[in-house]
Amino acid sequence: MAKIVVLDGYTENPGDLSWEGIEKFGDLTVYDRTSLTNENEIIARIGDAEVVLTNKTPITRRVIDACPGMKFISVLATGYNVVDYQYAKEKNIPVSNIPTYGTAAVGQFAIAMLLEICHHVAHHSQAVHEGRWETNQDWCFWDYPLIELADKTIGIIGFGRIGQTTGKIAKAMGMRVLAYDNFQSESGKAIGEYTDLDRLLAESDVVALHCPLFPETEGIINKETIGKMKDGVIILNNSRGPLVVEQDLADALNSGKVYAAGVDVVSTEPIKGDNPLLRAKNCIITPHISWAPKESRQRIMDMTADNLKGYFDGAPIHVVNM
Repeated sequence: MAKIVVLDGYTENPGDLSWEGIEKFGDLTVYDRTSLTNENEIIARIGDAEVVLTNKTPITRRVIDACPGMKFISVLATGYNVVDYQYAKEKNIPVSNIPTYGTAAVGQFAIAMLLEICHHVAHHSQAVHEGRWETNQDWCFWDYPLIELADKTIGIIGFGRIGQTTGKIAKAMGMRVLAYDNFQSESGKAIGEYTDLDRLLAESDVVALHCPLFPETEGIINKETIGKMKDGVIILNNSRGPLVVEQDLADALNSGKVYAAGVDVVSTEPIKGDNPLLRAKNCIITPHISWAPKESRQRIMDMTADNLKGYFDGAPIHVVNM
């Protein structure tokens, strides 16, 4: 029976899901967490396993060389840069990912951050629970400007499945949708208007990031691009942290050039105490949870089982390196 190792299963399944769909393919060992930096621990835990499942635990060249029994790697996520997939290809080890599990959840979360910025629902609820409404001399109060989104423009950088999901919700609220993407689709054209980046930056009241992290997109939100935006713009990022030059965004928030930001991802995760966004004005930061509804995590589990079935049937699917 094939040995299967999950290196960091806790975030995928903290106890509310079942590994049963994976267990049927072999002798399964699940570790909640494995060191991200101690390669000796990673190597020891993989041992002679044939199949390795990882989310954020790195599978480097050294790990691959030290574990010659490893024949298949499946990433419990869409991003697969934690694996040296090119070297895995040289060793004839297919690497599969989970391409579409969180589309609805991530688009929903982007809009959730936007609505929180516009209404500060949690803050005002807390104020009521603290007695401020009870003792207020007026019949209502608000501590932040309340923003209506109808007829405002959202510019979405990266208009694939997730970007289009965000665009659909924004459009349903009466927003005008601009999109910037290297690849245009008919489904995208039905939601918004494709345009170049400079026009998107200049005309958008809200800028949302839904693009992958590539060399050409790293730091796409920076002092220069922020300078091209409207005064008082709102910026959302629940894609990848390094898309944003965080000091530049913090400076823009503190100066008021950017009214508010909502970020679910940062450059180093978990966040470091010296991240400038922690001390920036009007910045909502959540701990990389856009992907994490139970429904999305169940899709990861189901699609991982599909990946394993494909491998054991001799026809791997969702392969990113072959």
